[in-house]
Amino acid sequence: MHREALKGDIILKAVVAMAAVFIVCLLGSLALELFSGSNLSIAKFGLSFVIGRTWDPVHEIFGALPFIYGTLLTSAIALLIGLPISIGVAIFLTEKLKTKKGIAYVLGTLVELLAAVPSVIYGLWGLLFLSPILRDYVETPLHSYLSFVPLFSETPFGLDFFTAGIILAIMIIPTISAVSKDILNAVPNSQREAMYSLGATDWEVTQKSVLPYARSGIFGATILGLGRAVGETMAVTMVIGNAPRITADLFSGGYTLAAAIANEFTEASSPLYLSALIELGLILFFVALIINVFARFLLWRMMRGVRFRA
Repeated sequence: MHREALKGDIILKAVVAMAAVFIVCLLGSLALELFSGSNLSIAKFGLSFVIGRTWDPVHEIFGALPFIYGTLLTSAIALLIGLPISIGVAIFLTEKLKTKKGIAYVLGTLVELLAAVPSVIYGLWGLLFLSPILRDYVETPLHSYLSFVPLFSETPFGLDFFTAGIILAIMIIPTISAVSKDILNAVPNSQREAMYSLGATDWEVTQKSVLPYARSGIFGATILGLGRAVGETMAVTMVIGNAPRITADLFSGGYTLAAAIANEFTEASSPLYLSALIELGLILFFVALIINVFARFLLWRMMRGVRFRA
C-alpha cells in the first residue's frame, strides 16, 4: 500500500512538473514568435519605434507611443471607475445580503453573467446606445462648463478615450466583483464576530476587519480586471475613435495597441507594415507581462507586511 502511494506521488509530481514546464515553454514560444515576426521593424526603427509618435503606413514611418498611451489611459479610466463599483457590489452581496442568501445568489449570478457577454456586443451597445448618451448628457455639459480644463477642452463627439474607458469599466466590473465576492465569502466569520463583540457597526466591521483580511485577494481580482482592460480589442475599437494621438483631452479620439492590430492587420500591404503591427503585439505582450510581474511584487510586499505584523 505504501509503495502504491509512493508511486502515485511520483506520477503526480511528474504531471505537475510537466504542466509547469509547458506553461513556461508556451510563454517563451509566444515571445519568440512575436519577436521573430517583428524583426524587420526592430531592425529599422529600434527604440524609436517605442517612443515615436508618427504612424504613417503610406511612407512606412511607424511609432507606437500613441497606442501605448491610449492603452494605458483607457485602462486607467476603467480601473478608476470600475474598481470602486466592483468592490461595492461585492460588499453589498456578501455583507448586506448575508441574511438573504437567495437574493444574493440571484444578483451574484446576474453579475457573473455579464462577464460572459461577448466584447463585440459591448462594442455595439457602446456605439449605438452609450456613446450618444455620454456625448449629450455628460461630455457636452462638462465641455460647456469646464472647457478651460485640458481634460475637457475638445468638442465631444462621443467616440473618444472617455467612452472607451467607460466601456472597459463596465466590462471589468463583473470579473472583479465575482472574484472579490468569493474572497469576501471566504473571510472567517470569527473576524466579523470579534468586531461585533467590541460594539462595531456593520461598516466598521467591513472596513476594519473584512477588507483588510481580503486585501490581497481583492488586489489579485483587480489585476485580473486590469489584464482584461489592457488586452480588450473589439469593444474598444468600436468606440475609441481610432486616431493615433497623445493628448490629455479625454474627449479626443484615440487608439490602443489591440485596436490598431485588429483594425490594420488585414490591410498591411508591405512586410515592414506587417512587422510593425506584430511589434505592437510584442509590446502589448510585454506590457501585460510587466503589469503582472509588478502586481506579483506588490502582492509579495503586502503579504510580507501581514506576516511581519503577525
